[in-house]
Amino acid sequence: MTQTANPDAQSLAEWMRRLAEDQDRDAFAALFEYFAPRIKAYMMRSGSDDVSAEEFAQEAMLMVWRRAASFDPAQASVATWVFTIARNKRIDAFRRSNRPELDPDDPLLLPAAEPMQDDKLEEDQTADAIRTAMADLPAEQVRMLKMAFYEDKAHSEIAEETGLPLGTVKSRLRLAMGKLRTILGETEL
Repeated sequence: MTQTANPDAQSLAEWMRRLAEDQDRDAFAALFEYFAPRIKAYMMRSGSDDVSAEEFAQEAMLMVWRRAASFDPAQASVATWVFTIARNKRIDAFRRSNRPELDPDDPLLLPAAEPMQDDKLEEDQTADAIRTAMADLPAEQVRMLKMAFYEDKAHSEIAEETGLPLGTVKSRLRLAMGKLRTILGETEL
């Protein structure tokens, strides 16, 4: 097969057709000879070093060999299809390289330590004291405290759900917290 240094689009399409239909090695060799150096140059212009650019060109051309049957001349030219494969190879490599490696010794990945027995006892006693203190509050204040702290709702959400003005919700919560402090004998919850 005689190849020209600069084949026209029709020659490229013919080589691709032969590769897709017959896995013609000569057609692939012609495509490789034409596209591999161009892909490498494209990759180097895109910021890849010489070795990486060569690898991207090799991988892209291998994908052309494997996926030749999926080429559709009605969708794109041979050059567009080949360079899209090469570009996607580079993007995939970039994404893989930007994923941080997990350090198995990272303290954030370790399970939380079990609380000490005395800490657990203190937490239980505090929770019991709060439950007892809340029993002494008016039902509406208890409802607002539960919505704010147990259901983690914003004051505006509580106002919307209860139909009360936002200022009233805030006042009732402030009043309820003050009463809890007094009952529990604490200065701040």
